[in-house]
Amino acid sequence: MSFVVRALPILAVALSAAFSPLPVQAQQPAAAPMSHVAWSRSANIYEVNIRQYTKEGTFNAFAQHLPRLRKMGVDILWLMPVHPIGAKNRKGTLGSYYAVRDYTSVNPEFGSMDDFKRLVKQAQGLGMRVIIDWVANHTAFDNPWTVQHKDWYLKDAKGELFPVTYTEGAEPEYWTDVTGLDWKQPGLWQGMTEAMAFWVRETGIDGFRCDVAAKVPTAFWEQLRVELERIKPVFMLAEAWQPELHTRAFDMSYGWDTLGLFKDIARGKADARALRTLFEKPPVAYPEHAYRMRFTSNHDENSWHGSDAEHYGPAFQAMAVLAATLPGMPLIYGGQEAGLDKRLEFFEKDPIAWREHPNAALYTWLLKLKHDNPALWNGQYGGTMRVLETGNDKVFAFRRQKDGNAVAVTVNLSEAQQQYALPGAARKATLGAWEYRVSAPAQ
Repeated sequence: MSFVVRALPILAVALSAAFSPLPVQAQQPAAAPMSHVAWSRSANIYEVNIRQYTKEGTFNAFAQHLPRLRKMGVDILWLMPVHPIGAKNRKGTLGSYYAVRDYTSVNPEFGSMDDFKRLVKQAQGLGMRVIIDWVANHTAFDNPWTVQHKDWYLKDAKGELFPVTYTEGAEPEYWTDVTGLDWKQPGLWQGMTEAMAFWVRETGIDGFRCDVAAKVPTAFWEQLRVELERIKPVFMLAEAWQPELHTRAFDMSYGWDTLGLFKDIARGKADARALRTLFEKPPVAYPEHAYRMRFTSNHDENSWHGSDAEHYGPAFQAMAVLAATLPGMPLIYGGQEAGLDKRLEFFEKDPIAWREHPNAALYTWLLKLKHDNPALWNGQYGGTMRVLETGNDKVFAFRRQKDGNAVAVTVNLSEAQQQYALPGAARKATLGAWEYRVSAPAQ
């Protein structure tokens, strides 16, 4: 079955073209395949900002959305940090979720531990899985560990705790509300492992999204996974890009590479050639089993860099289609289905404006497309990608195939109508501005 879709509305038409694919030449590093929990193999992921998700900003209020999300096709719920937030050196009125005051409690702003456990049980009862955000690189200044285990922390020349300075981005970031942990201390390894195991054992969550994961020793994550899997199989997402994290620690890492291209393409700074180069000659080689998270936004992008309206404008749906069909697992940031068009405040209350929006239908279709077509599954369970020649640098096309299942995607990456011809086609085809065409047997 084939679909050609403009930004609004979704419209189906026939597609008839012979494919003569060009193979991607990415060289994969030698690594023993890492298996992943079965429920992740065709899955998508959905990020939840509990504070801003509802006017109430609670676990119980968010729980009312679970049936809607399951109907949309959501599989994995990633909850931003649910822990109590530090009061000392707090930023803004409510503080940062990532300034953790207590690793084994919940933020009373969101509800009680019983409320959290009930949310997890309800989500799992609907067929979804729940992972929580975990901050292992630093804590709030008033975390009890700063007194009980001061030796677990980095200290300045005077032997005092000091704020984290993050220098990995384009500009330095001064995290004045948190202080860094010292991963040279063996006791910290045990303490952090026990804290994370608590959540798997006591609340039944299904894994973690690990903040700035590359700042913590890979060996810690590897031994942690062994310990967690003594309790139950888990899913682990690293906020990082390093391939070595995939060897024995993490299932998935961040696809910042495609995020940057999506934004550049929407602004007219890049076209199909950039996407083709990325997938045919990737600058970093990942093992075949590595899941890469594909996304157009998340909490960092939205709050600090720009809303979807700012980044993409009329190109948004075309970029969402690419994020859902390129190799990797698609992420939806909570509110995108309702056309989230503002930057959510990070340290203050700023609820999402929920409304009917065509993006809900788009995501429902895309998530079903992924579920129904093994060619679009994740890691080694999905199909290989072959870039297709279109004869037009404004049009990007590719085909993914797994056994007898094949999905072909063609996207106009410009704000003007474009003509293109796939190899073997009898005549040229046309796509309108930011229009896309998907051909798949299972719809």
